[in-house]
Amino acid sequence: MNDESLWTIFIGSSLINNFVLAYFLGLCPFLGVSGRLTTALRMGLAVTLVMLVASACAYGLRALLEAVNAPYLNLISLIAVIASTVQLLEMAVRKFSPALFRALGIFLPLITTNCAILAVALFQTSRGYGLLQSLVFALGAGVGFTLALVLMAGLRERLALNQTPDVVKGAALTLLLAGILSLCFMGFSGLGG
Repeated sequence: MNDESLWTIFIGSSLINNFVLAYFLGLCPFLGVSGRLTTALRMGLAVTLVMLVASACAYGLRALLEAVNAPYLNLISLIAVIASTVQLLEMAVRKFSPALFRALGIFLPLITTNCAILAVALFQTSRGYGLLQSLVFALGAGVGFTLALVLMAGLRERLALNQTPDVVKGAALTLLLAGILSLCFMGFSGLGG
């Protein structure tokens, strides 16, 4: 078991090693859903929920697979857990918030293929975190993912109100903003000690 403090794990996964802005994982929803602030916030919360469930299941799966001496089934088991969690989340969102379901569009089922979620489960396993540490790690990663989405959405909404040169409109401006945000988050690397 790893002896890192919970606060260190949380700050590390949310700011220092942000999955979107440091590892460049989960870029599809980051670039696709960050057009509006409300949609970005809700997508971030959905991804955080899936990360928490996947993290708890990854911890249990690791123990179970080690007990039956079948660690080679870890990856496929995690993929099945993530896919089923996303399906349940999609059904719940469709039932309780049809407007959000339409706003998220194709990006909601694409949470299944969000590599940041699988990375959280694999990273916590490789680092030897206990259950509480795993959940804090997943929560920090989800908060960091949501923070990156919200920051990008806020910037994109503000820039939509301004006149920008035609040469940088659209995808070019979005990628430029993503690069600048990534550089800003590099400033947190000194917090790790």
